[in-house]
Amino acid sequence: MKIKEHADLLVYNCSLLTPDFQITHNQTVVIKDSTIVEIGDTTTLSDCYTATETIDAKGKLAMPGLIDAHTHTCQQLLRGRIADELPMIWTRIMVPFESHLQEKDVRISSQLSCLEMIKSGTTAFIDAGGRHMHQAAESILESGLRGVITCSTMDSGREIPSSMKLTIAENIELNRQLFNAFNGAGNGRLDVWFSLRSIISCTPELTQQVFAAAKECSTGVQSHMNEYTNEIGYCLENFKMRPYEYLESLGVLDKHFLGAHSILLSPNEMDIIQQHDCKVTHSPASNSGKGLPNTPQLLQRGITVSLGTDGAGHSGLNLFDQMRIFKSLMRATYGAPISDPVVMPSTTLLEMATVGGAKAMRHEDQVGTLEAGKKADLILIDINQPHIQPTHNLVNTLIEVVTSRDVTHTIVDGQLLMKDRQVLTMDEEKILFESSHAMKELSVRANI
Repeated sequence: MKIKEHADLLVYNCSLLTPDFQITHNQTVVIKDSTIVEIGDTTTLSDCYTATETIDAKGKLAMPGLIDAHTHTCQQLLRGRIADELPMIWTRIMVPFESHLQEKDVRISSQLSCLEMIKSGTTAFIDAGGRHMHQAAESILESGLRGVITCSTMDSGREIPSSMKLTIAENIELNRQLFNAFNGAGNGRLDVWFSLRSIISCTPELTQQVFAAAKECSTGVQSHMNEYTNEIGYCLENFKMRPYEYLESLGVLDKHFLGAHSILLSPNEMDIIQQHDCKVTHSPASNSGKGLPNTPQLLQRGITVSLGTDGAGHSGLNLFDQMRIFKSLMRATYGAPISDPVVMPSTTLLEMATVGGAKAMRHEDQVGTLEAGKKADLILIDINQPHIQPTHNLVNTLIEVVTSRDVTHTIVDGQLLMKDRQVLTMDEEKILFESSHAMKELSVRANI
């Protein structure tokens, strides 16, 4: 009699999204020591493995967890406040909000962010940084999610209050402390990068030292890039170059740089991004009010494009919504004028939200696809529902109608974070109660 191998978790009887975005059926995913050990036919693998825990996933689709490549976990208490507001929301609302954040606010906001991501199928994310980021780090470790965090780095800007600006030495030291305390924590689930909040709020000296410190620590750098016309005007006025041209002139760009938004790009800037293998991420709902990126041209150049939500201040933390919005925006902007209805195929959108995000995180060797040897970061979607089945093409239907509420299970690093819509790692009722009180107190304190 053949002795069966023992695994930590078996997900069996599922349909599965393959790395080439095809759907296979009656599959089993074998998970041990946080890693996918094997994927194959359920009938075959049932004779090969036993497990500590099993999930019968009949009627469900297993797919890679979505990766939010640009969000702000400290802005969860800003939800609903900036919609339908006249410019400039950054100076009138967001700066007062962020300048009044206390440690307890960041902790509950980041907990709420993690809770929302777990329930909407996001297994990893890149936080653009804020204040008191050690509190965000603790929330991520508690939640079981995979994340990248950084400090909010600024030393200039007329609109930025002095409480949010630090000297160059203070900025670098604060980020180094965060790096030393949390990089690699949670079995490698947490990475710490360096950052520029934006070119407008960072002097050339700070910019150069941020990149130097990141290189010394062998980690990444991220910045908000080409998001607003006044940002581009600032660079042209002060440096006679556009934002990416300016960073290239400093000799700091490389494959470890992530440019968030990157929507107002010139052809030369797209060439610069391509030459240095920089990564970009778009936030469709947030970006649509400022401009639309020329994503088809970026993809034609072989540039890595990922998707983000830009935090709850701009939309929900739901990447299924972002993919659906982005498909419509791309078809209306680039497809309709040339009668090209497939300018942004569903498979491309799914690739951005999974593989693209993994590359943006610098972890494409570990996450982004379901393959043996990669980390067990996956979600299950209940596809046996009238708004999903029957379908001629399930990949198309994922983009067209699937929502966060269709996600039933979330698994990160082989650990079940949500089972049958019940979050196992966080106290949902307590977080919702505390966040409601925190929002009221913060609104009064910041007068927003």
